[in-house]
Amino acid sequence: MFDPMADLGGLPQEDGDAAPVGRPRAGGNGQYADEIHSITIHARQRTFYIDLKQSGNGKFFKISEKSRGGRKTTIMFDSEDLDQFIQALQEMKSKI
Repeated sequence: MFDPMADLGGLPQEDGDAAPVGRPRAGGNGQYADEIHSITIHARQRTFYIDLKQSGNGKFFKISEKSRGGRKTTIMFDSEDLDQFIQALQEMKSKI
């Protein structure tokens, strides 16, 4: 499956193998994503990693979740969309 964000680096491969935190990984066209800042959240049975990275295409966020069983899931979004994510999370928080 074609992944338009693969050139940003740091994406897990289809087998779920992700680059270690703090180490850039080559993307599809040889570019690297540099880690600007990283935060780890330990919650109940999962660990969340929030990384701010930068590549030749700009800044982006990478959020990964690792379950107790070791399975890792990752989403990525452009830094310009951060306000929309914060607004959505604040709306969700108000419903708790």
